[in-house]
Amino acid sequence: MTAPIDTAVAEKVPRSNTELLALYRQMRRVRTFEERVGELFVRGQSAGSMLHLSIGEESAAVGVASLMRDGDTFTTHHRGHGLFLARGADPKRMMAEIGGKEEGYCHGKGGSMHIADMGLGHLGANAIVGGGIPAVVGAGLASKREGKGAVSIAFFGDGAMQQGILYESMNMAALWDLPVIFVCINNQYGMGTRIEQATKGRALHERGLAFGLNSETVDGLDVRDVRAAAGRILDGARGGTPGFLAVECYRFFGHARMDKSPYRTPEDEEEGRAKDPVGFARKALVESGESSEADLEALDAEIAQEMDATIDFTVAAREPALQTMFRDVYAPGEPEPESVAARIDRILAGD
Repeated sequence: MTAPIDTAVAEKVPRSNTELLALYRQMRRVRTFEERVGELFVRGQSAGSMLHLSIGEESAAVGVASLMRDGDTFTTHHRGHGLFLARGADPKRMMAEIGGKEEGYCHGKGGSMHIADMGLGHLGANAIVGGGIPAVVGAGLASKREGKGAVSIAFFGDGAMQQGILYESMNMAALWDLPVIFVCINNQYGMGTRIEQATKGRALHERGLAFGLNSETVDGLDVRDVRAAAGRILDGARGGTPGFLAVECYRFFGHARMDKSPYRTPEDEEEGRAKDPVGFARKALVESGESSEADLEALDAEIAQEMDATIDFTVAAREPALQTMFRDVYAPGEPEPESVAARIDRILAGD
């Protein structure tokens, strides 16, 4: 950690079990939603042939997003469902987007990997590794000029740590003292490549330090630790010093829904899944006496019912009309492209 971080801010972030119950609820919502996304895919009712689940990474999404404020903006990578949900997205509209339906956030045009919503500050998910990172530099510059104390956060995976655009963005954010944070969700695998096979230096936060960013690495097992670290980094960014946070976690399933991850041994998966932030929080709540197993079972059932409804909503939702294909794609006021059929009809009519 670099000196500019006010370490006293950690004391401002509560670590009570009451706080943990709220964080557990959000993590459970993220996990259950992702499980339903997988179900939608298996049923053949998702749009497109690819989607990526964030099961095992819930503490990163909830730990950081729980401290974001109105006006903050962010970008996500192709594994961004949980981040958007943790920020406050409507799970029904999210699922409808993944299903390619009109009621989705982008009216079915974005699908799983390109959801965006300016109302919640979501500048867009991006299927290109590292593709969403530079957008937060622009958003951070705008925020600095407005002087409203908002930050912009780029979420990305460890695979993006080898992308040059990340280092250009970190350098510019540091050079201009922008209220920007780079959050690497290190789930140990870039597609099928284990991180130690991709980089010699695995202390990822040291790369942020090299650019003068407030930088930390935190174990994602305990969401309270993630939240405390995020609080320190966010506090520094709101004060004008950009930051970098690496959250260590484990991707429970393959790169994409159809990937059976043959590159991992059963022993590796068993060891990795033991680092379950949802299970850890549940055990802590029970052992502290804050919640009983019965209480948590009831909460889980309530969340399951909420997420079951997302599939029903999506199945019943409308397919987008063909004539809306180009709507929202071009700038307001720009005429929509003329379809080939319409052009032929116009020519035959002599217009």
